[in-house]
Amino acid sequence: MARTDGMGNTNLDAQTSSAGVHSAIYPSLTGKRVIVSGGGSGIGEAVVEAFARQGAAVGFVDILENPSEALIRRLAEAEIAPRFVRCDITDSEEYGRTIKGLIETIGGCDILVNNAASDDRHTLDEVTPAYWDERMAVNLKHQFFAAQAVIPSMRAAGGGAIVNMGSISWHLGLKDLVVYQTAKAAIEGLTRSLARELGRDRIRVNAIIPGNVQTPRQMRWYTPEGEAEIVAAQCLDGRIQPVDIAAMALFLASDDARFCTGHNYWVDAGWR
Repeated sequence: MARTDGMGNTNLDAQTSSAGVHSAIYPSLTGKRVIVSGGGSGIGEAVVEAFARQGAAVGFVDILENPSEALIRRLAEAEIAPRFVRCDITDSEEYGRTIKGLIETIGGCDILVNNAASDDRHTLDEVTPAYWDERMAVNLKHQFFAAQAVIPSMRAAGGGAIVNMGSISWHLGLKDLVVYQTAKAAIEGLTRSLARELGRDRIRVNAIIPGNVQTPRQMRWYTPEGEAEIVAAQCLDGRIQPVDIAAMALFLASDDARFCTGHNYWVDAGWR
């Protein structure tokens, strides 16, 4: 069971996720209202499950219905079952309406996790103005407008936390990802700017910078030899899992991180 030190700080007990990784229990997350984008698979799936297992009310959006509905079924017995709404986040008006609906459904928004992204490979010659705009919409634009949509609810609640998902890729200068990496670099600037704008409202804004996370999508890009190269470049052996990123999101959203804002938090096994 959870224990606190009398000040609401995290206890030393732990829970175990479906992946078998032990995660701290944060009493301050119980009953919080959480909205997650891209929550149906990969890192987003782990984030949704992690918050649900903390006793939070989670609403998430994704364009992929089958994995999202499977996640809903798997977490149906959570203290507060998550809610899923199919949404195309590149349509800002649709996404705004969806967020408004989720806020009404779960009773507000205390925590926003801007997770949705797509790292499709592309060469310079393949990039058209339309492709550029579409990639910026799926990787950057939605983060700003989601934050804008939840800010009134957070202000009404007396504060909140926004967690933006960045990427290690542009820090490494990886090949065939120029548009994706441009968007992910901008997220770090967005995080700093929002933190400054919203700090007096007690709304904290941080970014997580994942390393190479072993998701089904990422496995499409790598051979066993490529995976071995990644591990060799890290300081730590082993592959980073989605639950490792979710664990950082829990911390940054909790009251334990009450003076953490405007910064990047790396979960990369020392790759960079």
